Amino acid sequence: MANKKVLVVDDEPDAIEFVKAVLDEVDDFEIIPAYDGEEGIKKVAEHKPQLIILDVMLPGQDGFQVFYEIRKNESSKNIPIIMLTGVANKTGIQFFKKDMKEYMGQEPLEYIEKPLDPEKLQNAVKEAFA
Repeated sequence: MANKKVLVVDDEPDAIEFVKAVLDEVDDFEIIPAYDGEEGIKKVAEHKPQLIILDVMLPGQDGFQVFYEIRKNESSKNIPIIMLTGVANKTGIQFFKKDMKEYMGQEPLEYIEKPLDPEKLQNAVKEAFA
């Protein structure tokens, strides 16, 4: 069986490795790393992943801008996206996926706070591939 492609967009290499380790416990995934929003958008077109795990705080285009770009493109608009964020830890301001629907017209499959709860991420990934 071919690997399931998961694009992980995060500017912290350790965070990408952590996500890979968490997903390795679930299934055999091909992890495609991207370290900023622009690279992430290019890799969506290039690799056509079945799932995108996208950090909010990125250099250049932030995760919200990347989410918008992915959603407006006809070829990628239906790819499930799991958003990761450490914003609440840094600012004390909570943000939920329903807030994205209100402000951007669409919401991600899941919105997970950092530090990541491995079980919550695994459950969201299982839902994406169900």
